[in-house]
Amino acid sequence: MRLFGYARVSTSQQSLDLQVRALKDAGVKANRIFTDKASGSSTNREGLDLLRMKVEEGDVILVKKLDRLGRDTADMIQLIKEFDAQGVAVRFIDDGISTDGDMGQMVVTILSAVAQAERRRILERTNEGRQEAKLKGIKFGRRRTVDRNVVLTLHQKGTGATEIAHQLSIARSTVYKILEDERAS
Repeated sequence: MRLFGYARVSTSQQSLDLQVRALKDAGVKANRIFTDKASGSSTNREGLDLLRMKVEEGDVILVKKLDRLGRDTADMIQLIKEFDAQGVAVRFIDDGISTDGDMGQMVVTILSAVAQAERRRILERTNEGRQEAKLKGIKFGRRRTVDRNVVLTLHQKGTGATEIAHQLSIARSTVYKILEDERAS
C-alpha cells in the first residue's frame, strides 16, 4: 500500500500550503503529493490526471477535505467510482471518512451533497450582497476611461467609428457599444 496525496484550490487567491502540510503530517511523501490550482469549474486538472496515472490497486489517496477532491457532487462520485474500480481507496483527513466499503461510499455521497449545498449557499449570499451593493449605488468593474460625449460629438460631425477609435486610442467595438447605448436610450 502506497500513500498518495491530492490538494486543490479553486481560486488563485487560495493557498495549497495548509492542505499540503496536512498531507505530509499524515505520512504522504512530498513526491507523492499532487496539486491543482484552478477554477472550480475547470476540467483541466493536471495534478489529478498525473495522480490517476500513478495509483495502482491497493494504494490510498489522502485528501484534506471532502470538497477538495471534486468540483461538485457528480464529479466527486465519478472520481470515487473510478478509483474504487482500480482498487484505490480515498480517505478524507479532516472528515475522518474513507471510501473503503459500502458504508464509506454512502457517507461520502451524502457529505459531498451537503458540501455542494453549502457552496451554493455561499454563492447565493455573495450574489445577494452584490445586488444590495448595487441598490446602494456601488459600482462594479473598472472606471470608464472614455468620455462618451467626445465619441458622440465626433460621430455627429460625421467621423467614422474606425477613425474615432483611432483618435481616442480605443477599440472600435467600444465606439460601436457607446453609439448603440445612445440609440437605445
